[in-house]
Amino acid sequence: METDWSVIIKFLPDLIEGTKSTIYITLAGLIGGLIVGAVAGVMRAYGGKILNAIAFIYIEVVRGTPIVVQVMFLYFALPILANIRVDPLNAAILAIVINAGAYIAEIVRGALLSINKGLTEAGLAMGLPHWKVLIYIVGPLAFRRMIPPLGNQFIVSLKDTSLFIVIGVGELTRTGQEIMASNFRAVEIWTAVAVIYLILTGVLTFILRFTEKRMRLL
Repeated sequence: METDWSVIIKFLPDLIEGTKSTIYITLAGLIGGLIVGAVAGVMRAYGGKILNAIAFIYIEVVRGTPIVVQVMFLYFALPILANIRVDPLNAAILAIVINAGAYIAEIVRGALLSINKGLTEAGLAMGLPHWKVLIYIVGPLAFRRMIPPLGNQFIVSLKDTSLFIVIGVGELTRTGQEIMASNFRAVEIWTAVAVIYLILTGVLTFILRFTEKRMRLL
């Protein structure tokens, strides 16, 4: 079968809609993941035995299971176990929140613990409460060190959205599959899908590198 690249132009609006869904899931999931990861990371770094143990169990369970299993659990098992029904889109976002949150937690923990303890002690000696030392002294320095690993996690989460095809979420990969099934133009459609993913990850990488340069430690 000869290739017909004009088919990409024909189905470009559908691919753009799928791309919008992918971006939405990624952004919503990462915003939630950053919040969850920050809290869990602080619990791991500064929490007592109980808080540390809770965060540790969450991180190990999530990191020890594939995100495909996690999203299928949320979509198929949660309604049975807790009578909570989640639509495919929200299940996908929640899976990104839970999954990315666990990895971000370890990034946060590592960055916080990498800051010289002398800065914390100096802040406490000035009479600042521990939470202010964390926010105004340790936090900004740690954040700069988080940017490279956070960038990697953002890209991984973006690509992980393609796995949500298993629950029928209409993201980019699912859209490509549906188009390909209707015309069997696998080469053209999957090439277009791959190029779109490359553009998305390329833009994200550029933004993160720009941010890293602007906030680079002296």
